[in-house]
Order: sequence, then C-alpha cells, then structure tokens
Amino acid sequence: MIVTRTPFRITLGGGGTDLPGFYGKHGGYILGLGIDKYMYVALNVPYADRLVRLHYTQSETVERVDQLKHELAREALLHHGIQDAIEISSLADLPAGTGLGSSSCYVVGLLNAVRGYLLRPADFAELAEEACAIEIDVLHKPIGKQDPYMAAFGGLTELRIARDGSVDVHAVTLPSHAIAELISKTHLYYTNVQRPAVEILGEERKALERGEARAEETLQQMLTIGLQIGEAVKAGDFDRFGSLLHEHWTLKKQLSKKIALAEIDALYDRVRKDFGVLGGKIAGAGGGGFLMLYCPNDGNRLTEFMQGQGMARLTYDAEFEGSRVLTNVLSSRAVHYHLKRG
Repeated sequence: MIVTRTPFRITLGGGGTDLPGFYGKHGGYILGLGIDKYMYVALNVPYADRLVRLHYTQSETVERVDQLKHELAREALLHHGIQDAIEISSLADLPAGTGLGSSSCYVVGLLNAVRGYLLRPADFAELAEEACAIEIDVLHKPIGKQDPYMAAFGGLTELRIARDGSVDVHAVTLPSHAIAELISKTHLYYTNVQRPAVEILGEERKALERGEARAEETLQQMLTIGLQIGEAVKAGDFDRFGSLLHEHWTLKKQLSKKIALAEIDALYDRVRKDFGVLGGKIAGAGGGGFLMLYCPNDGNRLTEFMQGQGMARLTYDAEFEGSRVLTNVLSSRAVHYHLKRG
C-alpha cells in the first residue's frame, strides 16, 4: 500500500497568464499558496486477480487500464506502462469544482504513488511537468501550468513561465507572523456552487487561439497586476495586495460572462461597501466554488454576515510541503511482481 498527500492551492496573483496561448507570446507569472487541505491517493497491488479497480466518487472494475472511464487515472497509469493488476482509491478534503486545483492534485498525487510503486522517484518539477503533459498535451484540458506545479511544490510560491513553457519556481519566504496575517485577512467562503473550470478556461483558450486582441490585452494587464501582487506580498504590504486583487477581478470578468455569477457579484459589491473588503475574486477559473475576500479589519463581522448568506468560511493554513508519500508499505512480493513485469 502506498498513500500520497497533495495540497490544494489558492492563486494570489497572475491567474490566467499560465495558459499556453498567452505565455507562449508574453511569458506568465503566478503567485500561489499551498493550503492544508489535501487530495489523498492510495495505491495497492492485488494478488488474487489482475483486474483494475478504481474508486473515486464512482467505482470502476475493468480488465485493462485502457478501459477506464476516468481519463486522468487512465492516462497517468498508461503513461507509466501499467496495464492491469492495480487498485487505486482517492479521498479529498474538498469537493471537485471549487477552484482550488483538485484535478491536478489528483494527477500529481497519483503519479507520485505510481512512481513509488515502480521505484522511479522524481523531484517536484518532474512530477509537475509529467502532470502538465497528461492534462494539457494528452487530454487537451484547457488548464494552465499553475495547478500541477502548485500541487507538486505547495508553499508560498512564485512561478515564472518562459515563452517556451519552462517554469522557474521560487519559494517566497516571509516571517511566520506575516504569513499568519495574510491568511487571517484572506477569507475563503464556499458559494455552494460547483463548476468544471474547463468550460470557462476553454473560452479563454479559444479567444487566445483566435487572436482576439481584447483577451490578450486583458491578460497582459493581469500579468502586470500579478507581478505587482507578488511585490506587495513579498514586501508584507497586504492591503496593497487586497486592492490589486480587486483590479485583477475587475479585469478577469472581461474574459468571459461565465466567470462571475450575478448574485455573487452583487454580494461582492455589498461586502466591499459595508464590511471594508478591499478586494476579492472567485477562486480558480470563476463561476462558483470558493469566494476569496481580503478583509483587513473586523473579519469576524464579515464572517457572521457571510454565514447568514449561507456561505461558510473555510479555515485554512499554509502548507509548505508539496506532494509527498505518507505511507509506502509495499510488500517484497509486490516489488518482485512489478520488477518482473517491468
């Protein structure tokens, strides 16, 4: 049995600039924060038969990996030449479709487990690129590079994406009291709406592929704001971060009508007016999931109000470890079995 744990993330700045259609021309920048909410993946080797068993929100039992309906699991296993005789289960602290990178957490966690099974350890960068290849190149998901990289690395992390797609990863170091201040003022509220990010991101990707000047110009402005957010956070100027977050959200809504729900937008305007919120956004691609709000003062009053609106606050902390193997008790018989197969 091998068990991996991979952190979810929130994006603080630069979201959208990690799409290939944009960074291929201008480069990209992301500032993200790994949080202490996780995707767990368990891998086991059956001995009584050679079936493939996959357990997630559904369960599948098939004879061969290529028969799996779960495309992320299917392609991750095939990528490493696994055809049968495997059992995989996954559990998560948060539901899918909430804007915190669950799909990439699953892929990175599964790849980490598979590599443990095959005795092929890899560093975080290799795990991230492998996940990017599966999600973006093989499955053509319209996601950016940030989700696999943040899942692999965790922490308060800058990603500088070159035009060729290479990623320079830089861990941002802040005093513990500054991290605590940032987290205490950056609230996450669950909107009770789940949505697949691919639909919204797909619109953004198509706009970039069509060469729409407006989409490209908007993302260029978001890149500039992302870099400014990075400087503000590194300087500990969190109120500046909050104000820039509002500028980012205002621009982001120009990319697609599906990014902001009318009722969430109205609520956002109210908390900015009545509760001192400086900025915020829907986490991830938009459309639902978690609403992130930066509130510099009297956060308890905001929390009470949001709970009255049916939106519970998610308490979280920073997670500075990336994807890791929690347990590896693969028996010597399993080791012999997969070495003989491979």
